[in-house]
Amino acid sequence: MKQKINLFIIAFFLVYNAFSQNTYVFLGSYNRDKSAEAIQVFQLDTLNGKLTKVTAVKNIVNPSYLAISPNGKYVYACTDTKTPNAGSVSSFEFNPENKSLTFLNSQRSGGENPVYVSVHKSGKWLANANYTEGSVSVYPILENGKIDSIAQNFQYTEGSTHKERQTRSHVHSAVFSPQFDYLFLPDLGADKIRCYAFDENKKQPLTETKNPFIKTDLEAGPRHFTFHPNQKFGYCIEEMAGQISVYKYEKGVLNKIQRIATHIDKIKDGFESSDIHISPDGKFLYATNRGKENNIAIFSIDENGLLKNIGYQSTLGKHPRVFAIDESGKFLIASNVITGNIIVFRRNPKTGLLKKTGKQIKMENVSCVQIKKY
Repeated sequence: MKQKINLFIIAFFLVYNAFSQNTYVFLGSYNRDKSAEAIQVFQLDTLNGKLTKVTAVKNIVNPSYLAISPNGKYVYACTDTKTPNAGSVSSFEFNPENKSLTFLNSQRSGGENPVYVSVHKSGKWLANANYTEGSVSVYPILENGKIDSIAQNFQYTEGSTHKERQTRSHVHSAVFSPQFDYLFLPDLGADKIRCYAFDENKKQPLTETKNPFIKTDLEAGPRHFTFHPNQKFGYCIEEMAGQISVYKYEKGVLNKIQRIATHIDKIKDGFESSDIHISPDGKFLYATNRGKENNIAIFSIDENGLLKNIGYQSTLGKHPRVFAIDESGKFLIASNVITGNIIVFRRNPKTGLLKKTGKQIKMENVSCVQIKKY
């Protein structure tokens, strides 16, 4: 009897480890100290939400935003962010077996202040948005995960009506369409969402479309963008206006059907809306508000794509720049830049509401979080 109990305990822990220890969390930061661990990697226990540190990388400056390759082998980062006359994108190789993250190479970003990178589903292309100079760059990715030299770079100059923040273009993200045949560029400075057709088989994959951009409301400040899992709707968070614009989507064309506030406070000035994601089941949308609120706005999504606000959750820190939802939809992890803390929330799949779980992690100037299951 005792032997059977022991075998059961051993089997339980083998299953526990198999199901709870194959999800990893990657954290980027604003950190100019090359001796500091500017990128850190944790294992996420998907049973209790606990984070356990496994590795880190030093000798890089301001890896402010991260993206993971589809196969999970490579990590790409905006580096030298907010560095005058600089800016780069860098690649790293992640090995979950020996828990290592190894620097591969860097390329110039094609513009000052890179703020967003995304990887094509083929794993063969990288897109980068440069904020300060308002540009986008695309790079081939080599078979070994290294970034090749820039294939294309488009720069924009026009701004919008806000006299301080919109004197010129500020491209804040580069987001592939659901079929990865278009690339969308929310431009905070110009109040536009730009669009290019993307052909992965061409040496220069970006080509202009019949609708090269759509205009947002003036002084909206479009920042980040996400698509619904059903591929029929797109959602743009507007940093300056504190709004989310909802669009019907088809073959590279966006048509707005709703605009809804992300903030509790209805006062116009001082909004700092930031990141936006949808749960894997497509039922709920989450958006972060920085500034005096420092929370996550939670919305239900109707079958017609429209949003309804159902609540707010404090991020338990200040300045939640980027957050992520794991592939199972079970956890949402938020990173707070100013307080340097990372909070794991358990997500209720029925209500969409969030509840803190596990122990918070500290990381100075943490600016980005990405999650990948292996």
